[in-house]
Amino acid sequence: MNKAFNRRGFLQGSLAGAAVATVSLAKPTEASTFEGYPDSIGVLVDLSRCIGCRSCEAACNKEQNLPAPALPFNDFSVFDELLHGQKRRPDETRYTVVNRYEIPGREHPLFRKIQCNHCLEPACLTSCFVNAYTKTPEGAVIYNADVCVGCRTCMVACPFYIPAFRYSSAFHPRIMKCIFCYDTRLTKGKPPACVESCPQEAMTFGRRTDLLEIGRQRIRENAGTYVDHIYGEHEAGGTAWMYISPAPFEQAGFDTTVPKEPILNYVKDFLSIVPMVLTIWPALFAGFHLLATRKEKLEQQKKNEGEV
Repeated sequence: MNKAFNRRGFLQGSLAGAAVATVSLAKPTEASTFEGYPDSIGVLVDLSRCIGCRSCEAACNKEQNLPAPALPFNDFSVFDELLHGQKRRPDETRYTVVNRYEIPGREHPLFRKIQCNHCLEPACLTSCFVNAYTKTPEGAVIYNADVCVGCRTCMVACPFYIPAFRYSSAFHPRIMKCIFCYDTRLTKGKPPACVESCPQEAMTFGRRTDLLEIGRQRIRENAGTYVDHIYGEHEAGGTAWMYISPAPFEQAGFDTTVPKEPILNYVKDFLSIVPMVLTIWPALFAGFHLLATRKEKLEQQKKNEGEV
């Protein structure tokens, strides 16, 4: 698949096209920003410790009552799978995945766990005009399917391509993503199931500010072992999930072009007209549906008359 044609490009093109058509009708309003909680919880992931055992995937699957995978969690052939030329991504059946990366000059591959990064100022939250997302004081970005209208603007806004849409259910479509085990564990002071299950202690759970100090100390004390950077400290305005790595982050599949400022700062003008666009779209689709059904009725009427 052409890399330029991905879900964000498609959705953004669709929304932008509709926005252009209605911009004269929509009076822009200043988009609101949200500043994260300074004492929130986070996770520091040390890529040098991960062995790709997939225990975190299995724990997440059980904790969130997700469907069983096509291949068991002890089947490591999944690391060889490619989807349209890309590594595995979280989707409606899995909130986290581990991928393997062959790094030039390294004897052993590097493994990286991927899930929602729970941004301090989430673009998914600030882009949602029905407030389907909430940033909790603990640090989790949670989602309320009851108020979601399925516009998928959050999928466009997320700089990490995390929110997935459940297309498999025609009557109950919804966004699927990691919620930091908020209801079952985080509110009870427990670490997420994936963190607790890791046999290598590749993930450290605690206050985000403390984790940053731990990461910096680990980098200092092991000079030359780690890249001198904590991914997620500033990316997209900062995230709850952060990483330290013994290899350049781009070689482990990280997007190093993500800006340091919250994504909202770059899309305020676009998002200000999204509510108007989404108000007009249902009427347009209803009109298309009426035209289509009217045409079908006329064709059926002619067919009936011909049989008579």
